[in-house]
Amino acid sequence: MLREGRSYLLCGEWIGTKEGRAGIRCRSPGTDMGQPHGDRKGLPHREVPRGVGLLLAMALMNVLLYLCLDQFVISPRAAEDPRRCPHGYFRMGRMRNCSRWLSCEELRTEVRQLRRVGEGAVKRVFLSEWKEHKVALSRLTRLEMKDDFLHGLQMLKSLQSEHVVTLVGYCEEDGTVLTEYHPLGSLSNLEETLNLSKYQDVNTWQHRFQLAVEYVGIINYLHHSPLGTRVMCDSNDLPKTLSQYLLTSNFSIVANDLDALPLVDHDSGALVKCGHRELHGDFVAPEQLWPYGEDTPFQDDLMPSYDEKIDIWKIPDVSSFLLGHVEGSDMVRFHLFDIHKACKSQIPAERPTAQDVLDTYRKVLHSLRDTVTSQTKEML
Repeated sequence: MLREGRSYLLCGEWIGTKEGRAGIRCRSPGTDMGQPHGDRKGLPHREVPRGVGLLLAMALMNVLLYLCLDQFVISPRAAEDPRRCPHGYFRMGRMRNCSRWLSCEELRTEVRQLRRVGEGAVKRVFLSEWKEHKVALSRLTRLEMKDDFLHGLQMLKSLQSEHVVTLVGYCEEDGTVLTEYHPLGSLSNLEETLNLSKYQDVNTWQHRFQLAVEYVGIINYLHHSPLGTRVMCDSNDLPKTLSQYLLTSNFSIVANDLDALPLVDHDSGALVKCGHRELHGDFVAPEQLWPYGEDTPFQDDLMPSYDEKIDIWKIPDVSSFLLGHVEGSDMVRFHLFDIHKACKSQIPAERPTAQDVLDTYRKVLHSLRDTVTSQTKEML
């Protein structure tokens, strides 16, 4: 029974009244809910100001935010499917099961070519469609480059992993390779992509640094691949280097162009040379430059070979591009100063390994993340 137009909280339920005022009354144990108000014995009710409920709600929200903050400082990269397909099979998009790599006949009859989306020295790339899946169809364009094309195909087949674009099928006879299509394109489009309004929420130092971690992870994978130590030779300048990688829809990186991955074998003394022309500039490692001065014309057979440490030299420049100039990126650069200085050693043997760089990157990322998390929690 209601009295004086007030509302009370009885056993966890609010009872409304015309006046709409809120009140809480505590009832001693044993009080009968059906007993008239005047006959009950217990503590008298007290009205609680409306502001108290609002303050309690805000306090609860802060507690929840505090407990969950670690999960929101950096949006985690979408988890890789732990059930990777066996060699010779693939899965992409929403496919639930693995399918065998497409054969020549399947490529000819089931793949619909749509439009050209890229072209290089070895092949043209066409956006295509296979069973409602968007795919990238690469076609060899110059027969004299067939060896490079087949080398890239062999690398793609043998290095299938989370670090490499998914192979869907191939036909050596026709000079075609089919891979998963990534609409954001090559890593060289990163700034243009992040400047779009719909991607502003990932244009942060956290996400950019994660890309740098993934880039170094790919280099480390190539240096410890199932096919031995492989060097990313198509990397004589920054734009060319970035074009070798694709930016996926979940903002991770995969290696795409594997046409120039020569083998280094320290046990046998086998080293590499990236191309047969003289290289210039400070993006390439010092040992890639002609060592005999301008007075001596370049000769490929006199050019010394080198090893995988040329990839290490380039890491700081690629990472700087990936970090960009967003708030916090200079803070990351400061914490990476020592490892980047080591990467730029003039003596290749003194440079860190890719694993050393990767370990440092991860350590710095976790340290900065924890620092930001702690500071944010203190503000609550």
